[in-house]
Amino acid sequence: MTLPPVAALGAEWQIPDLTPPTQAPTGPSAPDAVGGGIDGVDGAAPSGGVGFGDVLAKQIGNLTDLQEGAASASQSLANGTATDVSSVVTAVEKAQLAMQLAGQIRTKGSEAINDIFHTQI
Repeated sequence: MTLPPVAALGAEWQIPDLTPPTQAPTGPSAPDAVGGGIDGVDGAAPSGGVGFGDVLAKQIGNLTDLQEGAASASQSLANGTATDVSSVVTAVEKAQLAMQLAGQIRTKGSEAINDIFHTQI
């Protein structure tokens, strides 16, 4: 049995917008500056990149699309209009796994915030 390449699995398996910078970084995010060369470490949005909030909003939109697709696929299966049962099951499982991942990310984020608040200075 051979596995399909990752590109054939769909867009949810791809990591977008990870292109290397075209020039050496300068300013507060330079590798020799305080912060170790991490964009946005000084509280500003990364230059020329996408902020965390934008990525999060996009992924929540993708989660919503998966949920709506699974709902419509299962509705068509219940109506008897679905032609491929395996695609319905796949859509529902993708939506379920995406929702579980979102829940785990939310839980880990909440735990991280609580750890930060309980850090003694």
